[in-house]
Amino acid sequence: MQLKKIQEYDLRSKRILLRVDFNVSVENGKIKEKFKIESCKETLDYLIGMNCKIAMLSWLGRPGGKKDPKFSLEQISDDVEKLLGYEIKFVSECEGEKVKNIVNNLGNKEVALLENVRFYSGEGDVESGTEYNQSFAQKIAANFDVFVNDAISVSHRNQASVVGVAKFIPSYAGFKLQKEVEEFEKIRNNSQHPAVAIIGGAKIETKLPVIKFFEQIYDYVLVGGKIANEAADRKIDFGRKVILPEDYSGERLDIGPKTIEKFSEVIKNAKTIVWNGPLGKFEDKEYAKGTQAVFEAIISSGAYTVVGGGETLEILEKNSAMNKVNFVSTGGGAMLEYIGGGQMPGIEVLKLKI
Repeated sequence: MQLKKIQEYDLRSKRILLRVDFNVSVENGKIKEKFKIESCKETLDYLIGMNCKIAMLSWLGRPGGKKDPKFSLEQISDDVEKLLGYEIKFVSECEGEKVKNIVNNLGNKEVALLENVRFYSGEGDVESGTEYNQSFAQKIAANFDVFVNDAISVSHRNQASVVGVAKFIPSYAGFKLQKEVEEFEKIRNNSQHPAVAIIGGAKIETKLPVIKFFEQIYDYVLVGGKIANEAADRKIDFGRKVILPEDYSGERLDIGPKTIEKFSEVIKNAKTIVWNGPLGKFEDKEYAKGTQAVFEAIISSGAYTVVGGGETLEILEKNSAMNKVNFVSTGGGAMLEYIGGGQMPGIEVLKLKI
């Protein structure tokens, strides 16, 4: 797939709207996960080096189109400043004169952080079936020369801050988004075998098409977590490549010792591994054994490993293992959507027209 890439265009001294994903867990006003925020730094550094004036745009939680201090991005601006190394100018709006004035007057080492775009009903909401408002997208875009998307995790959403603004100003892919697409294409088309997909967590409706996809192109698909329970309860028919748990710990809250042994044996011989989702209720120590065992088997395997999904990233962070796998994706649902051949409207608007 050929994308319009920031490094292939002259963006010097442009006003940039940078779509990031700062939709992170927050506790007592402090972020609990750093990776999503740090992932945009390469793109940010490049644009700063091009003497651009930059405003970052993101969601945080689900405020339902209303301004709610609990979901304000202002509460994480200090953490963002420390992690990215630039002075953050928080703006309590997403569009209008206030945004325009602050962006136009940014200093060389200053970056604007706009308010949670989900405070505006015009953003749209896929889950509730609300379409984005074109006029709202145009108002956001009006203060900028260029839109850069560096957030794969929202690129399966047809919303104002992902797709809408890209229809009004020139739009390009940031470095992290470029790398995500390259890795997903590699997973789909150029994996070394034996290739193993490990799919856990919840939301079987989201993950079933991906399991079916991997069943066609990979050697094994190991399924755990809540989706394994739901698959068994619904008596979903899989082929021999898909391996469901054969025993459990607790009330099916973790995979059991026989399953751990079987999964570990498959993982040991893998050349490629894709992992998305925990194998049980890992947030409870009592039911974290299966997920931890699978994690350790993956690290020991030496296989080319791609990991994605918020909870999976949390496991890596807890084990200080971000640098022990080949690629860490910021996409959870978006990663699965792309790999499974689903719609990616945020990518479609960045495609190079040939």
